[in-house]
Amino acid sequence: MSDSDRPHVLLSVAVSIDGYIDDAGPERLLLSNPEDFDRVDAVRADSDAILVGARTLRRDNPRLLVGSAERRARRVAAGKPEYPLKVTVSAGGDLEPGLRFFHTGGDKLVYTTDAGAARLGARLAGLAEVVSLGTTVDFGALLDDLGRRGTARLMVEGGGHIHTAFLANGLADELLLAVAPVLVGDPDAPRFLNPADFPGGSGRRMVLADVTRIGDVALLRYLPTRTEAPTDGGPHVMESPQ
Repeated sequence: MSDSDRPHVLLSVAVSIDGYIDDAGPERLLLSNPEDFDRVDAVRADSDAILVGARTLRRDNPRLLVGSAERRARRVAAGKPEYPLKVTVSAGGDLEPGLRFFHTGGDKLVYTTDAGAARLGARLAGLAEVVSLGTTVDFGALLDDLGRRGTARLMVEGGGHIHTAFLANGLADELLLAVAPVLVGDPDAPRFLNPADFPGGSGRRMVLADVTRIGDVALLRYLPTRTEAPTDGGPHVMESPQ
């Protein structure tokens, strides 16, 4: 399958000023404000599938739903499922069937390895489709499979391991980075990205396409695979409606 048949991959993340996606406490650190959470809901509604890693499921136990009934109704009116396909990745198959991910929304898909599939097949029967990518998790093969399933737009919500994998393999088309006015500073807290051999290293600059102020959050839109400036001359600086 050619790269053009793969879905458009949008990475979505909220970070502290010092690059953390959470603190080390038992409760999830809410970095976004209500207006930004609503923006994320709109991005979910515009996506065909939403992907998170197994570590995020185990740590945060998210539902990954489109919260707005109006947005869900628009999806149905457009001939789409009420909810986007929910996707997770677990190389070792360390997923519990009681996670909220498996009991809310529409269809679920788990990508894993041969060993992980052997572990998950019976455990997730009736809850999710389990797909083995072979002996290792190949994110390019994952995108190929989603493309064959008709997924045109994939929203990736983390965590750090997953975002790192997409960026390190040059598989991200768009990055929405919401920067919250918070400092975490805890070496035990999870960060947005892990060390990796990123394409081009520190000498390659992403294209900054847009900057939006959403209350006290700054939303930066980057194009990781682009090397030229946008055709309209540069990023748009906008104020979000309040």
